[in-house]
Amino acid sequence: MVDLTNKTVDELYNGANVPVTVAAKVMRKDPMFIRIGLQRGLLPFGVAIKKDEHGKQFDYYISPKLFYEYTGFLWDTVEVIDK
Repeated sequence: MVDLTNKTVDELYNGANVPVTVAAKVMRKDPMFIRIGLQRGLLPFGVAIKKDEHGKQFDYYISPKLFYEYTGFLWDTVEVIDK
C-alpha cells in the first residue's frame, strides 16, 4: 500500500481512469447504470465519448478527483500506475 498522506492533489490525481466496474461496485450499482448515466450526462464525474459517428460503442473516462468528490472513494491511482 502506498502512503498517500503527504501527496499533493496533483500527485494523487494524475489522469488515470477509474474503471466503470470499480465505480459501479463503489456505488452499489450495475456497470450499465454507470455507462448510461455517463452517456446521458447525468453523472458529474466522467464522460462517455462515441468511438465513431455510426457506431454504438463508447469510451468512458471517470475522473478520480471528481469521483472522490462525488462518492468519497479515493481511487489509489498512484499504486495502480506504479505496478
